[in-house]
Amino acid sequence: MDALKGFHQNVLTPKAKKLLRIITHCGIYEYLRMPFGIKNAPSHYQRMINTIFPTELSEGWLIIYIDDIIICSDSWSLHLERLARVLHKVAEVNMKISLKKCNFGFEELKALGHIVSGLSLGIDKNKVAAVLLKPIPQNKKEMMSFLGFASYYRQHLKDFAILAKSFHRICDEQTVFEMTQERIKAYEKIRRALTEATLLLMPDWNICFKFYIDACGDGLVAALHQVQIIDDKHTEGPVCYI
Repeated sequence: MDALKGFHQNVLTPKAKKLLRIITHCGIYEYLRMPFGIKNAPSHYQRMINTIFPTELSEGWLIIYIDDIIICSDSWSLHLERLARVLHKVAEVNMKISLKKCNFGFEELKALGHIVSGLSLGIDKNKVAAVLLKPIPQNKKEMMSFLGFASYYRQHLKDFAILAKSFHRICDEQTVFEMTQERIKAYEKIRRALTEATLLLMPDWNICFKFYIDACGDGLVAALHQVQIIDDKHTEGPVCYI
């Protein structure tokens, strides 16, 4: 579910209106509702919406990121029950929902650059595609931008710490930026890892985990695995890479 222009659904206090005044040659203008672009608007909105659903959030089946609301359920009947609870509270506080941005009853959805289902967590390849079209970074700023993007998905990338180590070094202020053949190979490995990233299993807290550790001169890496029943077969797969 997606709130309709969520920030605009917050009425400003008299003090906030005064602070956000716009003075022009035509007069003084005041916002009546919280505008987009204010530095602390996201945190204020997140805090506000969390106070509407305290019980649902504490029970663990409701996930809220700013104006995106995700309801998780194990069965269709339970999902309808939880959806009704959420919609009832939405109506109570007179919150407006953008129906064209809502998806109901799906077993899989896109959220924050990921493909999420009840069984696995994957990378949204559409998000990755745009970055992969860019040329090899030519300066520290471009490299830091690439590292920031790749690091967001590092839990999907095996041996990421080792592959990215040399890039962190050349982004240091005291280091001259140089893309050697070795670094270009590491860069291509990270790009390939992003496109071929393995689906991560959703952790089952009722069964044991397997923890694998590896170390070399370039760093330490680890992987958290589980053996789960998938398609009636016992299958071992990663829950996350560290």
